[in-house]
Amino acid sequence: MRKFDTKVQHLKYKVLREVARQAWSDTLLKNVLEIPKIIVPGNTPTMRCCVYKERAILEERVKLAMGGDSGNPNVIEVIEIACDECPVGGYEVTNACRGCLAHRCEDVCKRGAITFDSNHVAHIDKTKCVECGACAKVCPYTAIVSRKRPCQNACKIKAISMNENKAAAIDNDKCISCGACVYQCPFGAIMDKSFILDVIELLKKSLADKNYKLYAIVAPSISSQFTYAKLGQVITGLKKLGFHTVIEAALGADMVAQAESKELAEKKFLTSSCCPAFVSYIEKNFPDLVPFVSHNLSPMATIAKYIKDTTENAKIVFIGPCTAKKAEVQRDRVKPYVDAVLTFEELQALFDSRDMDITTLEEGVLDNASYFGRIFARCGGLADAVAEGLKEQGLDDFELKAVSCDGIEQCRVALLKKSKNLLDANFIEGMACIGGCIGGAGCLTHGEKNKLDVDKYGREALEKTIADAVSVLK
Repeated sequence: MRKFDTKVQHLKYKVLREVARQAWSDTLLKNVLEIPKIIVPGNTPTMRCCVYKERAILEERVKLAMGGDSGNPNVIEVIEIACDECPVGGYEVTNACRGCLAHRCEDVCKRGAITFDSNHVAHIDKTKCVECGACAKVCPYTAIVSRKRPCQNACKIKAISMNENKAAAIDNDKCISCGACVYQCPFGAIMDKSFILDVIELLKKSLADKNYKLYAIVAPSISSQFTYAKLGQVITGLKKLGFHTVIEAALGADMVAQAESKELAEKKFLTSSCCPAFVSYIEKNFPDLVPFVSHNLSPMATIAKYIKDTTENAKIVFIGPCTAKKAEVQRDRVKPYVDAVLTFEELQALFDSRDMDITTLEEGVLDNASYFGRIFARCGGLADAVAEGLKEQGLDDFELKAVSCDGIEQCRVALLKKSKNLLDANFIEGMACIGGCIGGAGCLTHGEKNKLDVDKYGREALEKTIADAVSVLK
């Protein structure tokens, strides 16, 4: 069974795996320049026209696998040398143009950007075109099409433009680190920084000292990943890597649902604070709505804080589908509680860097949370959990009117309506990724089946109420 959706993910994984292998054996600095040759041996290119360019790009991938540019605060970076295969983009006239007499495209263009050749075929002057798309809308043959780059299409907040070298450029003032561009770039020219080396250092200490307590907090969306193995085998694999204890982030979600429902009943209106990309989007685009963001930490940070408050010298690694979590742990409110973040892609690389076949392992147990905490992983799950929290705490006299936003475009619509007092809702559940966390850029696989897997995983929870799950912490 395939471990990844795309070959780009597989290439990224191979780099991470080799970096991790060298780090485990303390030979990384000595052999770092050899990693591209390990991945592409010989003189025959496998993906590019030239093996030397291919290896040069791999060198940049290795740098990102080792933490990337420390001078760039963004966790998403562009590999410029790899970003040269896409067309510049914009509206273009295709060979479907019939040279008609109507010339509606010319009439509707307010910039005079459209002219015709001797065969009456339309042409667009890029120096005049402002990409309004009016010509494409009126063409009866749909002969004018938008050739936007995949990264620009993926970025719904318009944080990506083209620089003077025609490579993608990310505006850090707009970017929310959701990673949509990372997953959609067909050449892997946009990547998230990895902190896998930090995790390996933590694991080495844990393996060397049995009193050292390194916790893995795993996102509930893990239930839809590693489809070639059983979830219990993944849990055993984590402990074999060196983690002392594996805890569900869903338990933190139960804690958040309980506290957030109470906060909502008191304040009468809230937006969720669980998705760091959504929170960042509010801060950068709707600053007047920041006071309405729930004061609760995210489920990851909530359970991490509990562990650190109750366990001396605990260290914590969060493992999930989210590139924005790597940005969240840099925030002052969260930094004390979470020591590093891994994506599921990076966890797969860690397993294989130790030549660990998790399908041969016995099944461990992961049962710390309720159904409601586990369904936080998909869009609508948080709203369902808040409704349950209100009910369990006797606050169901407060009428919950939730809007669950599936993707950043729906988030924008709901926030815009709220900013104009036109929103008929008192709770906005914001999920930057389509489908929720199960659509995160750091997932191994994406798709509708992931939602079904999460719901099935939720139903398997021993704790049937939020209160029951949270009670074990008291």
